Amino acid sequence: MGRIDRERLNRLLGDPELAWLLDRVRRRIELGQPTRGTIVHRPATPAERGAVARLFGRPPRAGRGLSVSLDELDGLLRLSGVHEGGLEEAVLTLTGPVTVRADRIADEQRAWAEAFTQIEAAGAGRAELAAWVDRIRASGVVKRLAGGSPTTGRALLDALASAVVALPTSGGESLSAFAARVTGRAHALDDGSPLGTLMLGAARALAGLEPPGPDESAAEARREAWAAVGVLCDELSSIVLTLALPGAASATGRVLAAAGANSEPVWLTLRQLVRTPPQWHGIDSVLVVENPSVVALAADALGARCPPIVCTNGQPRAATMVLLRSLAAAGVRLRHHGDFDWGGLTIGNLLHRRLPIEPYHFSRDAYLRAVAVHPHAAPLTGSVTPASWDSGLTDAMREAGRRIEEELVANDLLETLR
Repeated sequence: MGRIDRERLNRLLGDPELAWLLDRVRRRIELGQPTRGTIVHRPATPAERGAVARLFGRPPRAGRGLSVSLDELDGLLRLSGVHEGGLEEAVLTLTGPVTVRADRIADEQRAWAEAFTQIEAAGAGRAELAAWVDRIRASGVVKRLAGGSPTTGRALLDALASAVVALPTSGGESLSAFAARVTGRAHALDDGSPLGTLMLGAARALAGLEPPGPDESAAEARREAWAAVGVLCDELSSIVLTLALPGAASATGRVLAAAGANSEPVWLTLRQLVRTPPQWHGIDSVLVVENPSVVALAADALGARCPPIVCTNGQPRAATMVLLRSLAAAGVRLRHHGDFDWGGLTIGNLLHRRLPIEPYHFSRDAYLRAVAVHPHAAPLTGSVTPASWDSGLTDAMREAGRRIEEELVANDLLETLR
């Protein structure tokens, strides 16, 4: 650093009216910029102009602005013996050490890279999880959840790594029990918490599920994602109505068998579908309908001859999606019918987006036939929704302007099932 005459340095640059000068030089050091050239300060007070004049030993200049040659000041400090290190070191002596911004950024980047070490190791060999880790790193979501702190981020990601290796779990463990087991805190994975938010994303990645769209229930999508990796949350409120699904050896299968023996519809909970999932044998296709009344009519009209039916009961819940995905995974053909209204098309779009499903008498031609039979059906209301599987259906509904509820065509629908 060289020899320093601190008393003269304080007297020369310690004047409060030169604080702006020290601040400007310090800012240049922080940004990694050279402390050379001329800096301008305007407007300047008479006291500030006087301080600069005394600094260089010359009369104050007229005008409202000030210009200071940093090269001249550097030379003054060196040649006078006030500070052999020159201007930059003199400013640091008076104001304290500075972390160069580039160095600070590099240090922060290294800290964030190290923060991801354990979660990267957890994703090694699991392609879907490794891809998800890359996405959350690129999106900056961890930085936001950690308040920008690499230290907080590392703690969060280390906890995430410890938890994610336990997925998927078996047996339908409750979310609070799972959280207590893998984190030591029963509420660590609650909805909206930083760790809960990241773990939900990991569960979706492992299950191959996308985040919910604007036409989906976020709560049901969350239950579905957790259920897909064997974890249950609010598992008794999410239910699905079925009819004539064949039973198997599991506890849930025996429930289906008992109901089927009497041609009775049965509600299944998300808990049943995850804890004791049915095994699907001897089933080729399933009709997916929207309204429970259609299921009741099918049970009455077809009895033991009724083919398997699953009812979404409006917007499909997590239990519905878990059941339908298990059927699709077993190679069962899924066919869908719903209300000919904009809400029914919204449900259809969701199912077609999320599942390998096909329409069943849910097309433009089927709609026009129904309108011909029911010309005085209720008018369509609400915002137009395009049908992703049949653009002609949307055009026909907009033109006819009639709402054909599923119950109006239920008898014809059941006749085709015979």
